[in-house]
Amino acid sequence: MKKLLSLLGFTLVLTWQAQAQDSTSDTTWRIAGENTLLLNQSSFSNWAAGGVNSFAANLMLNYDFNYKKAKWSWDNKVIAAYGLTKQKSIGWRKNDDRIVLNSLLGYQAAERWLYTFYLNFNTQFADGFQYDDNNNRTLISTAFAPAYLSFGPGFAYKESDNFRFNLSPAAARLIFVTQDSLSSIGAFGVDPGSTSRFEFGASFDAYYKVNLMENIGVENILKLYSNYLEDPQNIDVDYTLNLFMKVNDYISVNGGLQLLYDDNTLIPRQENGAIVPGSERPTLQVRQVFGVGLTYKF
Repeated sequence: MKKLLSLLGFTLVLTWQAQAQDSTSDTTWRIAGENTLLLNQSSFSNWAAGGVNSFAANLMLNYDFNYKKAKWSWDNKVIAAYGLTKQKSIGWRKNDDRIVLNSLLGYQAAERWLYTFYLNFNTQFADGFQYDDNNNRTLISTAFAPAYLSFGPGFAYKESDNFRFNLSPAAARLIFVTQDSLSSIGAFGVDPGSTSRFEFGASFDAYYKVNLMENIGVENILKLYSNYLEDPQNIDVDYTLNLFMKVNDYISVNGGLQLLYDDNTLIPRQENGAIVPGSERPTLQVRQVFGVGLTYKF
């Protein structure tokens, strides 16, 4: 595994060096970033309709590092997000936890079409738990358990920075589960006791951003993956919808919805507030975040 990752990294370095040695006047780097702190709070006192006091804070860093020289392009996006919410009687729990790296190396084949090589990496910062009604928790994920690394050649259509898609019909994907208690039960599709799983299939990535009206924008991110080696009809889906409503240069109202379905991710079922042993099954995962944001862009 280390040899494979080293070879992949060496290939990307050589590609970058070859472009740098033949520098021309149309060589450009475009770097942009957005740092957002979302806050959400509700409080009740002697409120007849009832309610639970709560507070939530989410920090998200979203950076783009894009390179262009003649027919070559190299687009990179880094996302790091972490959020916590607190409710009376249950304490602090996380509501967001992501580390995402997307990289796409492209060579123009025709107007708006490119030959590409893509790389995606996803994991999280901290432990994730499932809770029952008695606030007992069960570990279900942690840093590098899981972690996903996928890469492969393909082709892309790019109309603009706001609309593009990439298709790789020969995409490798590695799933890592480095936490012993999770790997021992075969979490996230690895064989019990193994820390990794190899898949080979087809990958599709799409991005579309549109302004609904002045100062209101919607961003759509879709990722699909089919594993040729096992149940190719069971397509893994990762869809994210982000809503941005700008108040001024520093304040915005942001919302996010993420839908996940992975046939290898088994979620236990609950009955009467308790986790049912042996009830694990794949199911749709949903994450929602909404709040007032303090944003700094560059």
